[in-house]
Amino acid sequence: MTDWYLQARRVLRAELVRKDIGYKQLAALLEGIGVPETERSIANKMSRGSFSFAFYLQCMKALGRTSVQIDLTDIGSP
Repeated sequence: MTDWYLQARRVLRAELVRKDIGYKQLAALLEGIGVPETERSIANKMSRGSFSFAFYLQCMKALGRTSVQIDLTDIGSP
């Protein structure tokens, strides 16, 4: 059975790793676009993996992404 929360966390975490951004830095970037988050609140969302798609979009905007493509090929495969 696919753990969709784990997959969501992996997708967002991969973006952070690519940009070499930690949760504290992400919180500052989010603050810059008017999204009040703390390092701790981000860590909690990431550990649960149950963040909203709106949060994901906010993160992508804060990271300077102008478009997003997610490859679902291997997600849900045995």
